[in-house]
Amino acid sequence: MVHARTGIKQMSWGQNLVENMQLKIVDTKKMMKMKTINIYILLSFMFVSGIISAQNVEFKRGNFKDDIDGYKAATDAIDRGVPFFEEGSLAIFEVRPPGLAFKKALKNFEEAQAFNPDNALNNFRIGVCYIHSTSPYKAIPYLKKAYELDPECDPFLYYYYGNAMQLENEYDKALKAYQKFEDNYRKSDNFNKFVSMHKREVRAAKKFNNDPVRCWVDNVSAINSEYDEIAPAITTDGADIIFSSNRPNDHQPNEVGEYDHDIYSSYNDNGEWQKVKSIPGNVNSSLDDIVNNLSYDGTRMLLHKDNEGQTDIYETELKGAHWGAPEILPFQISSKKTNDMYASYSHDGYNITFARGNENNSKGTNIMFSGMQSKMQKNYGTASLISSVSSPFNDGPVYMHIDGKTMYIASQGHESIGGYDIFVSHRTQGSWSKPENMGYPINTPYDDFFFASTANGKFAYISSNRPGGAGGFDIYKVTFWGAPKQPIVDIEDYLLASVANPIKDPQIEDVVSINKVSLTVFKGKTIDALTNKPVEASIEITDNKSGQIIERFTTNSASGKFLLSLTAGKNYGIAVKADGYLFHSENFDIPDGSEYNLINKTIELKNIAVGSKIALRNIFFDVGKASLRSESNAELDRLVKLLKDVPSLKVEISGHTDNTGSASINNQLSQERAEAVVVYLKGKGIAANRLTAKGYGSTHPVASNKSAQGRQENRRTEFEIIEN
Repeated sequence: MVHARTGIKQMSWGQNLVENMQLKIVDTKKMMKMKTINIYILLSFMFVSGIISAQNVEFKRGNFKDDIDGYKAATDAIDRGVPFFEEGSLAIFEVRPPGLAFKKALKNFEEAQAFNPDNALNNFRIGVCYIHSTSPYKAIPYLKKAYELDPECDPFLYYYYGNAMQLENEYDKALKAYQKFEDNYRKSDNFNKFVSMHKREVRAAKKFNNDPVRCWVDNVSAINSEYDEIAPAITTDGADIIFSSNRPNDHQPNEVGEYDHDIYSSYNDNGEWQKVKSIPGNVNSSLDDIVNNLSYDGTRMLLHKDNEGQTDIYETELKGAHWGAPEILPFQISSKKTNDMYASYSHDGYNITFARGNENNSKGTNIMFSGMQSKMQKNYGTASLISSVSSPFNDGPVYMHIDGKTMYIASQGHESIGGYDIFVSHRTQGSWSKPENMGYPINTPYDDFFFASTANGKFAYISSNRPGGAGGFDIYKVTFWGAPKQPIVDIEDYLLASVANPIKDPQIEDVVSINKVSLTVFKGKTIDALTNKPVEASIEITDNKSGQIIERFTTNSASGKFLLSLTAGKNYGIAVKADGYLFHSENFDIPDGSEYNLINKTIELKNIAVGSKIALRNIFFDVGKASLRSESNAELDRLVKLLKDVPSLKVEISGHTDNTGSASINNQLSQERAEAVVVYLKGKGIAANRLTAKGYGSTHPVASNKSAQGRQENRRTEFEIIEN
């Protein structure tokens, strides 16, 4: 149908309806097609946006037209940070501590990072700052991002990206990055040496990680904090610990808000470390006070202080309950031309082993030794290099074990698996062996340094900035398992095993070498026998065979506590003396090859009064005879001195035996031995009327005769005051 006026073809109602329906169908198809296109465009936009967000965003004004003020503040922060960054980088290049340089730079770079997190160079710089901090694991995400954004943003990115991969145990990626840096760098300088060192570390890490040592390494959470805890030092028995920490104190923080290191202590009560306290006395200062070592008895401490770039070693002594003011060690050890630190006492407490760097530490630190030439005047000999344990990189801290033949060294050199590792060296025939890496998990790609061991070698404490700690550096306890026990296989087990499928080529786990110590540790306290109050007493250790006095020291005036170490191979006489008291004696005959032994004893000192009696433990006779042996002279001479110092004393010398053999023979032998002592005393000028000899045989036992130990205690010579 055609409209009359317009000539436009018109449709009937039915045609119109059909065509309208067809149009709607077409429109719907178009809409669906358009929707599909729109979704595709949206996805494409999102994909492109993702690429754009992963692109390096330069700090250029044109990139931040909407926030010029923010851009200016960020670039100003970068400009402030770069000089510090360059200062720190130069220090690293010259193998010396960067001080606060990287920390100052980091503060500024992080301000810029908050404005623009997608700049490769800024991510790189932040990563470098963290790598050289006490929390290097924080560098990993920044260096990864810098590498993803632009691996060419800085010539050193490949080097530091290798560091990050090494920390993550991604050793193949680390080697690839180091090789890339080496290919591009092509300079014969320290960084070239660093790359070679890191490649050696990676190869060593692969070896040690595949063969872990038999030990646990546990965070000592009771003494750690969100700050740094370093430099653990323990008493020989492991009962007391001291360490350094930069947790908040009464001093002013530095430019980056950090506090100086002070020294803190804790003690172990039934396996639990108690509340940490600042050590009492005059040791802590506004400088960094870093613990180096405790003498084996815990009465002397070595520490070092860093005073405006000059590091020196000091010593302090425990007087009663307080530590005295530290005194700088003589120039042979603390030289004004060098930086000296990380010192350790030798097993006898007199010679010093320590780490020394040149004036600006630009050549690393090495291990030195200085021997005391005069114990009275504390004169030390010229320090000499221990070349066999020193490396081209930083060596130290150092720890000398109480056995006198084992040295533990922290070092960035040798066969390190990354950062500082702990190594062990043994002295044989007067020379120190090549340091051996103590292995994983004691050592990691992070800094694992400082080492302090209990006398028995079963436990040690280290400081490490590995991930998972409370702060940067934390203190960890190492528990050595020892050799695995071999299973006992009986006939039934064998028959059962014989019908099972055999395992071919079983891999037997290597055993970590535990330092087996031939050592006796004698600890305790001296008290008044009547009041039980602590008594300050002097202790004299004598080699009974030679008669030579090995050492003299004093028990703690506040607690009466003492701790002494006796190496195997000698017969020791121990005399404990205090004014107004009878001396007390102990004997320790420790043959070569003896196992480690810890003896804890409270010594009750008796007043010089009628009825007071002591056992003379260091008087010896030939077997079955009354002939005094020469080893008895030191003990007898102490008795002579007492009788001359108190001329009013009259005493009974009594002999005692165990119940082995006939009573009549024991009575006769004990009488003859008592008389032999009296004869010696008279020969030294003691009047006969002051001396009485009496043999009691086995009638006065002090222990059961059923055991060898009890019978030994019953065979004794005693001294009793009968008149004063």
